[in-house]
Amino acid sequence: MKKIIVAAILALLPLAAGAQQLLVLPSPNLHADDSVLVFIPQQYAANYAEEYCIDCMGDPDPVPALFLLHGWSGCFHDWSRKYDIQQVADETGFIIICPDGFYQSWYVNANNPEGMQWRKFFDEELYPTIMEKYFLSPEKTFITGLSMGGHGAINLFLDDVNRFRAAGSMSGVLDLSYEKDRLGLGELLGPYVPENTRYAEESAINRVARAKDSGKLMLVSCGYDDILYGASRSFCERCKEEGVPYIEVYSPGVHSWKYWGYALRLHLWYFSRILNGENLGY
Repeated sequence: MKKIIVAAILALLPLAAGAQQLLVLPSPNLHADDSVLVFIPQQYAANYAEEYCIDCMGDPDPVPALFLLHGWSGCFHDWSRKYDIQQVADETGFIIICPDGFYQSWYVNANNPEGMQWRKFFDEELYPTIMEKYFLSPEKTFITGLSMGGHGAINLFLDDVNRFRAAGSMSGVLDLSYEKDRLGLGELLGPYVPENTRYAEESAINRVARAKDSGKLMLVSCGYDDILYGASRSFCERCKEEGVPYIEVYSPGVHSWKYWGYALRLHLWYFSRILNGENLGY
């Protein structure tokens, strides 16, 4: 019998129905606590029912998982306030992990070392904690997000493609020049001036080649009338130039929760097909 003890830095608070959990991670990289809502499909809830440890007979088969990132001005419960994410988890069989990207972290490391180092937090704290606690496998783990979270999801994937099976962006800010130093970016990356290279370095569109030869797919979706439609189109053109597999899906829609609710189901449909080795047309 194997017992996994949750690290001392991790506070775990059970929520309703025994299928949702709130993890609170005190983080030296964030200089703050990060709250993470985890939605466990009902069929697997018994495997994760213990408050401070998990007992199981050997290692269970890894469950499919999705890191789901929120957008600018949001927080860890944005998705669950707008949609029944527990129902989505139950219906798709994916554990869905919603971390706090805070109001405007942009899922990057701030220039100021005293500011939030969100990328380091993900690399050193969040990802390894979640993968160990829920017995996850990179081959069954996906990541996507909306707007600021689309930027974060693609960049976290491109940091190390071995951590995920595939990644997605919904209305993502895949080229930070679309926002320049608006929406808190100036506080994180400094002024948007020619000599400041961080905007280019952090923009997903300039990092596409990191996925070359990986064979792993990126899924990009956006509404035709979204203010960031052009960013998605340009990103996909860069993928084509670099020979990186991608699927782009455009449909009527604007930068809105109505669109993102549709897009979440769309992304999970594609991720399920990838997971099951089903026909994607190539």
